[in-house]
Amino acid sequence: QVQLVESGGGLVQAGGSLRLSCTASMDINIWYMMTWHRQAPGKERELVARIDIVDTRYYAGSVEGRFTISRDPAKNTVYLQMNSLKPEDTAVYYCNAVPFGNGVDIWGKGTLVTVSS
Repeated sequence: QVQLVESGGGLVQAGGSLRLSCTASMDINIWYMMTWHRQAPGKERELVARIDIVDTRYYAGSVEGRFTISRDPAKNTVYLQMNSLKPEDTAVYYCNAVPFGNGVDIWGKGTLVTVSS
């Protein structure tokens, strides 16, 4: 099984920006889709953004226009650029890889984003 490692989280003021990275231990082109989810304190985990191997993107309505997901196969990395951050964006952000077949998804351990008002 591969590993996914997230980085880039931290503390930021409302209106600020962060870029999260998710680096895999193998070629990310073997995956059908990679996603970012988040889990806020006291809340359920939710999908934030996803990107497939032909660069089709999807965003949750709450982040549309503020966040951008991208992928760089040369670096085995998926990014989440987060702009105009709001306190409601505070959460642990998790990277996820979805296989083509019927294998299980893999998940990173998460990186914490805290947005202060």
